[in-house]
Amino acid sequence: MLTSEDIVYACTCDLAGKTRGKGFPAADMEKRLKRGIGWAPTNSQITCFDAIAPSPFGALGDRVLIPDPGTRVTLRAPDMGLSEDFVLGDLYTTDGQPWALCPRTILKTALERLKRVAGLSLQASFEHEFQFRGAGMGPGTGYALQAFRPNRLFAERLVAAMRAAGLKPDTIMKEYGTDQFEVTMDPAKGVTAADHAVILRQLVYAVADSCDQAATFTPLQDPAGIGNGVHIHFSFVDATGAPATYDPQGRHRLTAQASAFAAGVLRHVDEIMALLAPSVVSYGRLTPHRWSAAFNNLGIQDREATLRICPVSALSDIDIARQFNLEFRAADACASPYLQLAALVHAGCQGIEDALVAPDATEEDLAELSPEALKARGLRRLPASLDQALDAFSASDRVRDWFGAEFVQVYRLHKQGEIAYLADKSPEEMHRAYALVY
Repeated sequence: MLTSEDIVYACTCDLAGKTRGKGFPAADMEKRLKRGIGWAPTNSQITCFDAIAPSPFGALGDRVLIPDPGTRVTLRAPDMGLSEDFVLGDLYTTDGQPWALCPRTILKTALERLKRVAGLSLQASFEHEFQFRGAGMGPGTGYALQAFRPNRLFAERLVAAMRAAGLKPDTIMKEYGTDQFEVTMDPAKGVTAADHAVILRQLVYAVADSCDQAATFTPLQDPAGIGNGVHIHFSFVDATGAPATYDPQGRHRLTAQASAFAAGVLRHVDEIMALLAPSVVSYGRLTPHRWSAAFNNLGIQDREATLRICPVSALSDIDIARQFNLEFRAADACASPYLQLAALVHAGCQGIEDALVAPDATEEDLAELSPEALKARGLRRLPASLDQALDAFSASDRVRDWFGAEFVQVYRLHKQGEIAYLADKSPEEMHRAYALVY
């Protein structure tokens, strides 16, 4: 009797933030851990819209995607409508060297730099907002139980799927925006934090589909509506595993290294925004009074700051030093989590190497200040468009040092291809296009 055979999908989260790969029989897993699966270099230039951006590789060359067995997600739950089996991996050249354009490898390189310059390891968690497309909930549903109730099945399936996949669920809630939800999870160390972000997005898609819903992580479905962000929480531990972010006597209660890291992120944020918020519609969300971010500022418990020092609670069973963390609020889910973390780590390491000190925290509405007043305080608006962000990214000698000239060239071509695809589309068509692909 013929029965179906289990297939594993080996994946990379690429320059478009899309999780792509190839399937193979699960029985061949041990072989594939050694020899991987073939991958074309020009696959890196497939935009989120499946157009192929100009590629320096053309039809030439080969790469190999080697699965990391520690990332495998296998969910066989017919009663929940779930049948998932995928694994994340790294891209190599055919002679076994890590490929310079592999996002996961790029993050590993950044984390090695952090350990080398500061003796620290990164802990991070990605807080995701998303919406259901076409659900059509009316007003009065922000944070409301009445809006959560019809989506309880989705929420409970998602939490179960997260736990089965090795993620530690924290909260899930009906957010403020129309049909908008937010899901959070516990932090993880280093590359695993980005792996978990990739896995979570796929679980949201799969569980939504099992509930006859369609989820989107697009930064902005409606120009006049609420946007969806990815808030990246991060902290540090030293070589012994002890927390290394909190110093009750330090500036803003930050250790000297954490302070320098924060200052580096804010100094170089314009140069890395093309990696953190990489879609054309991302920049409609990054405007004042949207509870996202619009300036290169540090805030304390300020939800409009690009970099926020998060609150701690004496009521928690977790020590304050382990609670204490920073939150980057200007990112979204059009990006590869590996590239997002790599960008923050490189900028922060530069701050440590340059012995920077975190700036004063802002407390007022920065949109009310004059350009002169902002400049006097070292504050500026974030890039207003993907074009501006790409210009800052491409012109940065620092970025070329961190990521390599080849990556900068290829990434810019990739994003220019994405922009070209949208050239003849109206704003409504453009926002709809991103809602469909993310």
